[in-house]
Amino acid sequence: MRSNCFRFFLWLCCALIGGGICLKPSPALAAEKPNIVLIISDDQAWTDYGFMGHDLIQTPHLDKLAEQSVLFRRGYVPTALCRPSLMTLATGQYAHRHGVTGNDPSPKYAERDSDLYNARRAQLISYIERFDALPELLGEQGYLSHQSGKWWEGNYSHGGFTHGMTRGFPEPGGRHGDDGLKIGREGLKPIRDFVGHAVEEEKPFFLWYAPFLPHTPHNPPERLFNKYKDKVTSPHVARYYAMCEWFDETCGELLGILDDRGVRDNTMVVYVTDNGWIQSPERGGYAPRSKQTPYEGGIRTPIMFNWPKTMKPADRPELVSSIDLVPTILDAAGARQPDGLPGLNLMSSLREGDAISRTYILGEGFAHDIADIEKPEASLLYRWTIEGRWKLLLTYDGEVNRYQTTHPRSEKRPQLFDLIADPTETNNLAGQHPELVKRLAGHIQDWYPVTERKTFTSYE
Repeated sequence: MRSNCFRFFLWLCCALIGGGICLKPSPALAAEKPNIVLIISDDQAWTDYGFMGHDLIQTPHLDKLAEQSVLFRRGYVPTALCRPSLMTLATGQYAHRHGVTGNDPSPKYAERDSDLYNARRAQLISYIERFDALPELLGEQGYLSHQSGKWWEGNYSHGGFTHGMTRGFPEPGGRHGDDGLKIGREGLKPIRDFVGHAVEEEKPFFLWYAPFLPHTPHNPPERLFNKYKDKVTSPHVARYYAMCEWFDETCGELLGILDDRGVRDNTMVVYVTDNGWIQSPERGGYAPRSKQTPYEGGIRTPIMFNWPKTMKPADRPELVSSIDLVPTILDAAGARQPDGLPGLNLMSSLREGDAISRTYILGEGFAHDIADIEKPEASLLYRWTIEGRWKLLLTYDGEVNRYQTTHPRSEKRPQLFDLIADPTETNNLAGQHPELVKRLAGHIQDWYPVTERKTFTSYE
């Protein structure tokens, strides 16, 4: 948790050691610490890359990165909605813990842009202050940090970034990125300038690259749309495919910046998607069992780690979660690990190639509109666990305001899927494996108690 007293203590130590002036880290010290680049795709299905086997979408730059990385094809995010997912990447906490369970306060209980609604928006933004955010922890180690792209939690400095693009609420357009959303779509000059500045200052740096890509609006360059329009029957699908390739091009440009500055070998690049997306062929939006949902189309993502100086490329079969990224990044940087991080520090496994010992991962789903910003369970819709090939999904009766068609919850009984044999989750096997359901449900119930919302845990 942040503390003004702690900050004063750090300043005082610097003053005493440096005669009133905080000394810069030596070039040798800066060189020992890896730069960290976090690439976050926005609304992209886990299948929609060349290296994940898509037969049409071309992602040559990410394909090459995957070949050079420790790749986990079975990666997941705990929550299939952008703001809670990004808050997890900033704090290392599950949504029920960091408190930002949805994108917005529910307009059902306070009219949009009313004083009450804006007060609730401000309260949600304040929740990051309860934690040591990733950029802040890296800053303790002398890192400069730059925010670009999607960012919901106010001004970039509110998350501990030293540099950034998002002005943030209450500025006009400050809901989820404002100026930051220009990155990628309008080039990468702010990142190029920042990397140049950090190199000249001889300081390690952290990049938060979360472009509004391939997120709607699906308005790719005409050259890319033309590439796909005759390969599929739906123009909506063609535009989405083109957006995926456009995003890939920006990733290639970003990696090129690192190469141009000669810092690639000692830079750890981490890749993840904030949540999934299955393009509807009938309209510009998403299909069922996609964004916002706990099905594979909403929560699964490839996760990869690339650090040429330290990690050998590998295609790994284990389950990993974005909840693991904060402790792993902090370890790589030699930074302080706050108490209570629920994720697994993967660095030893990434360096040595040892198997990850954890046997299951956990996740949760909440409504897009937050019914009660102080009671996460009011909007709780799902909790799930994956162990090996098996996935168990439990349904809860949290309130859905908008997007009710996204969450029909027509099946309220437990849902058990064999993800290896049935990756599209079409066959609920819960009735055939009651003991397995009971055991996996125990993982979920032991995770944290749910006392205020009804859960449907019996298959009968």
